[in-house]
Amino acid sequence: MIEHLRPALVMIVAFTLLTGIAYPLAMTQVAQTLMPRAANGSLIVKNGSVVGSELVGQQFAADRYFRPRPSATSQPDPNDSTKTIDAPYNAAASSGSNLGPISQKLLDRVSGDVAKLRSEAVQGTIPVDAVTASGSGLDPHISPENALLQVPRVARARSLPAERVRGLVQAQSEGRALGILGEPRVNVLLLNLALDNLK
Repeated sequence: MIEHLRPALVMIVAFTLLTGIAYPLAMTQVAQTLMPRAANGSLIVKNGSVVGSELVGQQFAADRYFRPRPSATSQPDPNDSTKTIDAPYNAAASSGSNLGPISQKLLDRVSGDVAKLRSEAVQGTIPVDAVTASGSGLDPHISPENALLQVPRVARARSLPAERVRGLVQAQSEGRALGILGEPRVNVLLLNLALDNLK
């Protein structure tokens, strides 16, 4: 019987070492050598401190900053582990809301977001990404239309000419990947950092 078990045990140990240790270590080394910034999370450092990642959205509530799209991430309720509570931009819990188009909770949240934008004197059509969460709940980008919609509020809060802020949005806008993939977008964190650097 031992002659039948020995090859199986040798294969288990060999493949565990190969696929569980050697391969991940080799890929980590290749990534750190060829693209260290991406391998370490595309972190953004300002004045020696990490302020975020250009791949993960974060909350900006002050009027002087551009705001990201709503986040649907959640976390366990500390009072009842069978339930969850909203935890916007919780990077440990990337997920969509799972709320359908007839969900009253979703309708109330979107209506509230629209009412808030209207109270800020936003006129005309509101871009869908201004009131809906992304599939991950952590999208770091907004559409250029959403960013331009926020220009008057940000310019007023910073006492800047709206044209200057609008020019910054246009400068920070990214086009489609390879000219055909995805949609034009603006990274909110990078835009807000550029805004802070305006003289």
